[in-house]
Amino acid sequence: MKFAKVVLPNGRYPKMSAVSDTISVVGVTPRYIPPTHDRKHERHDSSSKHHEKKKTVKKSYFKKKKREEKRSTNNEVSLGPMKLKQKTMSILLVFAKEDAQSDGFWWAADKIGYKCYIAHNPETAMENYLDKHPDVVIIDHRNSKHFDAEALCRSLRATESSEHTVIVAVTKRYALDKEEPSFLPSITAGFNKRIVESPNISMCMNELLTLEYGEVQSRLKLSACKAVFSALDNVSDAVEISSEDHEVQYVNHAFERLTGYSSEEVLGKNSSEIVKNDRNRPDLNDTINSQLKKGKYWDGIYHTRRKSGEILPSHCHICPVLGQGGKISHVISIKNSTTDTSHILKESTEFNLVNGGLHGVPRRKESIARIHSMTIEAPITKVINIINAAQESSPITVVQALDKVLEILRTSELYSPYFAQQNMKDNDPMTSDLVSGLVSQNVKRSLTPSYLSDVNSNSSGKQGSDLQSRRPSHHSHLHIPSPVTSSLSQVPDHIQEILDKDYTWEFNVIELEKVTNKRPLLYLGLKTLTRFGICDFFQVEESVIANWLKLVEGRYHSTNTYHNSTHAADVMHASAYFLERERNKAVFDQMDEMACLIAAIVHDLDHPGRTNAFLVNEKNELAILYNDQAVLENHHSALAFQLTWKDDSVNIFKNLETDDYKILRQNIIDMVLATEMKQHFQHLNKFINSINKGCLKMDETSSMSGNGSPDSTMMLNQLSAPENKTFIKRILIKCADVANPCRPLDVCKEWGKRIAEEYFLQTDEEKARGLPVVMPVFDRKSIRIPKSQLSFIDVFINEMFESFDDYCDIPELISHLQTNYQYWKERDEESSEKSEQENLPNGTTEDDT
Repeated sequence: MKFAKVVLPNGRYPKMSAVSDTISVVGVTPRYIPPTHDRKHERHDSSSKHHEKKKTVKKSYFKKKKREEKRSTNNEVSLGPMKLKQKTMSILLVFAKEDAQSDGFWWAADKIGYKCYIAHNPETAMENYLDKHPDVVIIDHRNSKHFDAEALCRSLRATESSEHTVIVAVTKRYALDKEEPSFLPSITAGFNKRIVESPNISMCMNELLTLEYGEVQSRLKLSACKAVFSALDNVSDAVEISSEDHEVQYVNHAFERLTGYSSEEVLGKNSSEIVKNDRNRPDLNDTINSQLKKGKYWDGIYHTRRKSGEILPSHCHICPVLGQGGKISHVISIKNSTTDTSHILKESTEFNLVNGGLHGVPRRKESIARIHSMTIEAPITKVINIINAAQESSPITVVQALDKVLEILRTSELYSPYFAQQNMKDNDPMTSDLVSGLVSQNVKRSLTPSYLSDVNSNSSGKQGSDLQSRRPSHHSHLHIPSPVTSSLSQVPDHIQEILDKDYTWEFNVIELEKVTNKRPLLYLGLKTLTRFGICDFFQVEESVIANWLKLVEGRYHSTNTYHNSTHAADVMHASAYFLERERNKAVFDQMDEMACLIAAIVHDLDHPGRTNAFLVNEKNELAILYNDQAVLENHHSALAFQLTWKDDSVNIFKNLETDDYKILRQNIIDMVLATEMKQHFQHLNKFINSINKGCLKMDETSSMSGNGSPDSTMMLNQLSAPENKTFIKRILIKCADVANPCRPLDVCKEWGKRIAEEYFLQTDEEKARGLPVVMPVFDRKSIRIPKSQLSFIDVFINEMFESFDDYCDIPELISHLQTNYQYWKERDEESSEKSEQENLPNGTTEDDT
């Protein structure tokens, strides 16, 4: 090894080349060996003399401090083009007892002009360190009986400011023939260097000078690098630093915003692979590398692929950084993500290789959102463009959060919640199957062996044939013969007595079903529609209304245990009851009322007693006709209008103006489609966000200013806006459709039994025909009806009716809901206990049904 002679005039190193910054130069000096005469006696005398001298220095402390301030070296240090000032070095000595070694460092620091402090225990050392922030800490590591040097070092390194502190250990001197222990544990603890003990002041001075111009100066440069990186993180251009092999070593926040990748996702990866796309010319990378190898930089248009898959053009400046031996050590890429579009179009086919500055190419700051904006924007497009624009000047954490927002906004079902199906299934199979069966459009479940064991594997077996023959198709329904009556004046007294209670929530449609021989819709519908003035609105005779009701009721399947004309009558009654609420009367006009009542009457027209998923799985002709989308709901609304327009004697729409008919038809269709449970959470969330919040503000305003205040009137007008009325009508018919848990207990129990029986029949048929079982828990051998009711209320009912109550005030329904929930809960607990006692897993009891 050859060493150049280095002269240090005036305490400064000579200037070196740029490459020398990365080279460590080590000098070998003769080993200093103290005289062989009585060292102990010499140390004692020396220590005594040093002690006396130190007393003198301490007495003139203030004079010394003033001298240090004057003597401040302020050495100039270069870091590339940066000029740094190195101030007077400060030292903290940590020695349990002052001896010749501590005095040696003290006097060496005094002679050079360094600031020096001393501490005798770890507590004082930590206190001084946090107060003085010294550049160098020298810890006595010769004897562990006073304090643990490595533990103290670890404590110092645990502080935030320790990154730029040099910590040195003073170790014992060992004889030449004795092997020294490894210093690796001390390095692991945080020590940067060790100094072998020697009280010689000249040796101590040399060690301190070596520290100042070596370790301390290097840390000064490292602290300056933090400022450089902070600057890079705050520029608007995307900066990427990679190795000569194109391995990414650093990216700034603008790069993360431009590409959508976080720094953790790209560091250590090949930069060309991250943004690889087909929009760049095939030989572009070879061209760029050729320029870099010549030591030149490349300017031009480069297409960058974002994490989302979007490809953005940007002006790019790539330059090499030369390292040791003149070889490329790093490659810097600077991309401007806000480029003028005309320039992009011009340059996209020709990639200019120019040796000019980054600003040699004209550019204009313009939002990505403006570049890609549409001439005709939808509201959601405007929202996405605003978010895109906001991302350009946001910190990375906000950018990443907004990326997640954009990902959600680009989905088609913005208001549909995400169910953790696996967790729900593990915790509550009943609720999981209920949600899957009602919310999912097409649930594909394979038959399990337990299901197959209940039926003959041959689908043409006797049990399968029986079920097939009993299964109603959408054409095989029971027509109800027209009754003698054709007007309200001819309604029998025993029926009229029940109808007189139709304006109350306690009205019992089950009783009406019994006394009308399963024709409750005709009688209740005629009275309800007349009460709301249907004849005047449609300008038709009462007989037309009666004929239409007979026709509609005839197309409901009386063989269905649940989805029959009684259910339609029940939903119509609930809708009428809701329309009588004060807020609805203030918001709706007669057109809205007619749409609500007619939609309720026809909302399950020609229902086969099977779910949408069943029809899809069996490849029913209705599923094929409506492309598996809202099969039954589309069929109900379409058939209602087909039947109505076939004959003038039943056509309640025949005298309506064309524009009125279009509005009414659209409202009816929208409400019937809203009864599809797949869209339940979308409709509910829109209602809560658009209606409930406005109502809350309206109620507060009314209580403060009175009902006639301008603020109250403004909020009422807002609720009456067409889009808001649509949200209200959807929730109105949805609440009416599933109001069973809010009915009086006897009626609630009856509807619970009927819906369960209909699901039982579907499960039986699915097993017999080898179809996927949509809701496996609805097996009559193992189901607990109370449990199914509790699950349905928890998932679908509670939040919707509480929200509707906040809107139009229906406390009687909430009261019934609470009573019924408690009833089902008690029955479920009794059933569960009885099953455990009889060792019948999940068995039902007679009380359950």
